[in-house]
Amino acid sequence: MPSLIATTWSRRIACTVALLLALSSAPSAQANSLVVGQMAPPITLTTLEGTRIDTRDLRGKVVIVTFWATWCEPCREELPLLSRYARQHAGQDLVVLGFSLDAPDDVDKVRAAAASLSFPVGLLGDPHVPGYGRIWHLPVSFVIDREGRLVDDGWKDPSPEWTSERLEQIVTPLLDRAG
Repeated sequence: MPSLIATTWSRRIACTVALLLALSSAPSAQANSLVVGQMAPPITLTTLEGTRIDTRDLRGKVVIVTFWATWCEPCREELPLLSRYARQHAGQDLVVLGFSLDAPDDVDKVRAAAASLSFPVGLLGDPHVPGYGRIWHLPVSFVIDREGRLVDDGWKDPSPEWTSERLEQIVTPLLDRAG
């Protein structure tokens, strides 16, 4: 009987170790490798109209990369705020890129939501984003400065949702600096 107990515990320990190893190498865990002040990982938005916008081509501009979905209630509250902010600061080289996590079958819902937004929107396609990890929490956003450095990491912010105050605190100072 002791060998059966030992075997059961060995299996449990092996399963636990395997799970921990899997989690430590999962893309969501890799998102923690983002470092504020370092170069932001490049990402390309393919808009609903088919235009490709690569963050590497946006040097000299302040970029907010935001991930959202039509089924996400906090996203539906945040998107109009981001849209107003983007419209107000369009002349200061602010670019907002909206990556929807909706399924391709829901593109009509995404188009309807995007129609009221002042920034480009596209479907993400794959929630595993190189350099950013697996997008599992919505909404989540990242801010890139004019030099291409990560300024705000939405994974590590205790209150990642945008508010007017948070935009004024994080993004507005970047816009006030000449490009």
